[in-house]
Amino acid sequence: SEALLEMMDADVKHLAVIGEGGGVTGIITNSDILAAQEQSPFFIIQEINGASTMEEIIHVQCRLPRLVRNMIRGGAQSRVITTLISKISDAIVTKLIGFAMDRLGPAPTSFVFMALGSEGRLEQTLKTDQDNAIMFEDVPEALIEQVKVYFLKLGVQVCTWLDEAGYAFCKGNVMAQNPHWCQPVSKWKSFFKTWIRVSTPKDLMEAAIFFDFRGAWGNMNLIDDLRRYLFDALAGWTRFFRDLATGALGFRPPTGIFRKFVLETKGPHRNQLDLKRAMTPVVDFARIYALHHGISETNTQDRLFHLNLKKVFNKVDYNELDLAYNHLMQQRLLCQIHGIENGEPPGNFINPKTLSRFDQTLLKEIFKRIESVQRRMNLDFTGGIR
Repeated sequence: SEALLEMMDADVKHLAVIGEGGGVTGIITNSDILAAQEQSPFFIIQEINGASTMEEIIHVQCRLPRLVRNMIRGGAQSRVITTLISKISDAIVTKLIGFAMDRLGPAPTSFVFMALGSEGRLEQTLKTDQDNAIMFEDVPEALIEQVKVYFLKLGVQVCTWLDEAGYAFCKGNVMAQNPHWCQPVSKWKSFFKTWIRVSTPKDLMEAAIFFDFRGAWGNMNLIDDLRRYLFDALAGWTRFFRDLATGALGFRPPTGIFRKFVLETKGPHRNQLDLKRAMTPVVDFARIYALHHGISETNTQDRLFHLNLKKVFNKVDYNELDLAYNHLMQQRLLCQIHGIENGEPPGNFINPKTLSRFDQTLLKEIFKRIESVQRRMNLDFTGGIR
């Protein structure tokens, strides 16, 4: 699986096999891997790229759970799996934008389709909804409404097709089909500036979603420009980081007195643990420190890696937190696969009693570690007032 990810990142079909002496001992091709696997991300993406109808895309996307199940059983790390899920999503977005532009005609100016939230972090799982937006180049004032009409039509069409393909509409309407999130570069910079300098609870919630942005398709220079602006705008605004950290500290690991699990007390998930919510403190921690230290990566584990390189925390702390996050994501993916195999929609809730005693103890140790990094974040950004 790691070899597949390397090939996809580099857009190549061959990898050299290096021996202990440093010399090339062989060549592995994507054909070799295809022959060794019943399903391959390469094959799925090739099918998406070759699709000419929505029906073909839906058919291919429906095979994703089986691919993930096979990768988990093959011992693939959760980071590899979520990245591949996200790359498949990107391939679908690319194809759908092509379909939309065939209907609407060429874009009136350069633009980028932005991935946000978990997709922006390359951390999509089998249960995900849409978080996306459109950013286009600034145009003369006389043309802005006409240009925006085109991109809004494109956003509506792409988001509708994504919903048909299994990527549910965002309940908060954070999508490119929302006129508010289909804007020129200057407007996006204005949004970012307001969120940082005003930082109301709504601003902070939107910052947590949008500051994990990356380009899924289009002019990546626009993404680079917006990211440079973001870091320039953040410089010196300590209150924003204090407010962001204060909000993040509201998400506590689900353990209580005597280190017992804190479970849902009512509803369909009574006596269950929300794994997605349990992971949120690590995502928030990595985001806040990455923004504070000018790290452009959006993936949580990439952020932790670069924070370690910058000596923001030591290697032991980095390794523990990275392993903790990887384990939680692995449990979450397993939970979703089990749900699908039982004929249920993929979810994020587990009953800890179904875990072995070892896994229960490991979860409690992970939550203890998360509490430790939250204490540090509290001291670093709020002065330990919480």
